[in-house]
Amino acid sequence: MEMKKALILPIFSIMLFAQEQKDNVIVKLTDEIPYTYVSDSGKQIKIQRIQDTNYRLTDDYTKTSRSCPPFCIQPTKIDPDIKNYAELEIVNFMQNQVANNEGVIVDARLASWYELETIPSAINIPFPVMKNADKAKAEMIFKILGMKVKSDKSWDFSHAKELVIFCNGVWCEQSAHFIEGMLKHNYPKDKLAYYRSGFQGWKLLGLTTIVHKEITK
Repeated sequence: MEMKKALILPIFSIMLFAQEQKDNVIVKLTDEIPYTYVSDSGKQIKIQRIQDTNYRLTDDYTKTSRSCPPFCIQPTKIDPDIKNYAELEIVNFMQNQVANNEGVIVDARLASWYELETIPSAINIPFPVMKNADKAKAEMIFKILGMKVKSDKSWDFSHAKELVIFCNGVWCEQSAHFIEGMLKHNYPKDKLAYYRSGFQGWKLLGLTTIVHKEITK
């Protein structure tokens, strides 16, 4: 009996501590969800919001105005048949499609921006690569994303991954160029989603970001 108590008490203490940790989250994702996790480069990354309620952005994503063109406000819909996602849809996408290896978050910015800072679990396919891809290059990219080439050389998208595409923000046209390249080679529209608020929107909510390559001076 004493041994059972000795085992139960530590487990009970751990449960209480975990609950306390959740209760101490000041800035949650939603009223019911304090945080979640996603895998990035084999590591578990905690997706949460910055808990300092006095925190302010200090980088380029605080800018309100950029020369237009090229940095013009983008339309809400890229295509009537392509879904639009915001932050909670992306969190849900991480918990489901990404976790089950059925979906991918694509950072369509140039590699230098992706390496500097990005959304956890995102992969980088720079928009010029997709926009300028010929059929052979598109086939190579699509195969990485789960497309199969049938014996008659036609493309089978039935098991291709769902994609959420983002770039810098509502003033950035890189996602549109990336999606243009996808559609040119017939990637299914129902497997694409556009995160229009982009990286600026993600950062404005104080959500977790990740650095893949430290910048050293």
